[in-house]
Amino acid sequence: MAARRKKAIAIEASYPGFIEPALASSVDKVPDGARWIHEIKFDGYRVQVHLHDGQVKVFTRRGNDWTKRFRKIASDASEIEAGSTIIDGEVVVPSASGITDFSVLQNELKGRSTKIVLVAFDLLHLNGHDLRKLPLLARKAELRHIIDGTPVQFSESFDIDGGQMYRHACKVGLEGVVSKVRDSA
Repeated sequence: MAARRKKAIAIEASYPGFIEPALASSVDKVPDGARWIHEIKFDGYRVQVHLHDGQVKVFTRRGNDWTKRFRKIASDASEIEAGSTIIDGEVVVPSASGITDFSVLQNELKGRSTKIVLVAFDLLHLNGHDLRKLPLLARKAELRHIIDGTPVQFSESFDIDGGQMYRHACKVGLEGVVSKVRDSA
């Protein structure tokens, strides 16, 4: 008799503060198959945006508070209607063609940073619930819902052949591809 897999649920949890991010690993070949989805790899700063007790904080992937440096991101995120949330994403400056360039982002940060945007790709915590045990696609669906109508952009996932995604990324000059297991915690 096969063991039944327990359905993953959001766990009631107090606000955890900064969460160590999961980092991508470089591989020689883009994975393929039904269990994988693919996203655009953006050329920017990886951040974690926290909304808690009426305040917005923007942390780097190492946990440094860059809220003052990313004032526009904090302002954009303040439009999200949630009591508390932790969003994983990338701060970028998109060109007219949608391509991101890290050097353009660095130059933008020397000024008032009016062109920077947050591209959100994961939702880790929401209103007293730790979502990290939920399948990725469930977290992304909730993320899309809470950022809808705000200046925060959503990082789409593509359910296509990994090699095809990679070839397209190269053709249009993207930074790369990030592949994720669709039901991963």
